Amino acid sequence: MPSFFNTWLPFIYLYGVGGLFFLGGMIIIRKAKGIDMRLKRHRFWWKVLIFGFFYFMIMHALLIIVALYW
Repeated sequence: MPSFFNTWLPFIYLYGVGGLFFLGGMIIIRKAKGIDMRLKRHRFWWKVLIFGFFYFMIMHALLIIVALYW
């Protein structure tokens, strides 16, 4: 079985550091008024971005688990 450093550490790095950049980008979008939360389509795409990040993170984790224990 691969070690923690070969499986979960890259995952933590990818979604930890990548998540910080994602969060920074989302903050910049809000501060630059690039999104108007009063508009329904803007709220929709805001939610799509957040959902997409967590969706890929969860799918990646599940695939790692399947690869390790299958």
